[in-house]
Amino acid sequence: MTPPLSELGRRERQIMDVVIRLGRAAAKDVRRELPDPPTSSTVRTMLRLLEQKGYLRHEWEGPRFVYFPASDPDRLKRSAVRHLMHTFFGNSIEAAVAAMLGNTRHGASDEELERVARMIRRARRARRSRNSRSSS
Repeated sequence: MTPPLSELGRRERQIMDVVIRLGRAAAKDVRRELPDPPTSSTVRTMLRLLEQKGYLRHEWEGPRFVYFPASDPDRLKRSAVRHLMHTFFGNSIEAAVAAMLGNTRHGASDEELERVARMIRRARRARRSRNSRSSS
């Protein structure tokens, strides 16, 4: 089982963000995506360390190693969201949603807001269903 992403340092987290976003990446791909990129050898070293820690795996692809997440990307996303919620929003879904809605350049589209409303309705139904089963 992969340790939580919250245990990573800033640069390690940036590298993981790139690999997760790209799905698969060689060191040069990662370096190209990093802000204020370190040297190529530093990126390769950090990729190897992330692999040793259990966050990444690699395959040989032609003349280079290609790295990919060791865990299911959905599981990694949930871990990142838990960390974000705890660190910045005191585990408040309301505070997180309010920040996201207030942080978009042009505001959420009607379609996005409708999809969010559907998710909320499904979450309410699921909670009611769990509550009715536990009280039975």
